[in-house]
Formats: sequence, C-alpha cells, structure tokens
Amino acid sequence: MEIEVECYSGYRGEETPRRIHFAQRSVEVSEVIDCWLSPDHRYFKVCGDDRAIYIIRHDTIRSVWELAAYRADPKNQT
Repeated sequence: MEIEVECYSGYRGEETPRRIHFAQRSVEVSEVIDCWLSPDHRYFKVCGDDRAIYIIRHDTIRSVWELAAYRADPKNQT
C-alpha cells in the first residue's frame, strides 16, 4: 500500500519519518523503534500516536513510501 510520509532531515541529511498519511487519516510518529537497510529499500519500524506499530519502507529507486506491516494497539481492540 502506497502512503505519504513526512520526514525530518537531520544534520547528516538522513530522513526520519515524522508523520504517515493514509487516504483517510494521518498518524504522528511518536517513536522510531528500529530501522534497517536492504539493497533497494530503507525500512522503519515506528510507533504511532495511536499506539499501533507500523513497518514502513522507502523504495529508494522509485522514491515511493509503502506500508509493509501494521499491528494495532491490542488495548484498543474489542
């Protein structure tokens, strides 16, 4: 699923996700839990302000952000 991501570019020019935009809503990134590289993608595991966990990836060749995985906050499920 393609998404829009607002990033903060640190002093070394490395982009860090700050907000994820979906079709109907936006989620503020409250914490970057982990990040890693693959040959074609940069991955970020983040916690949103909705307390859900998102794994998002940036396709460095196409310059596109995608949602790779999602786990809702178990306390918000009924």
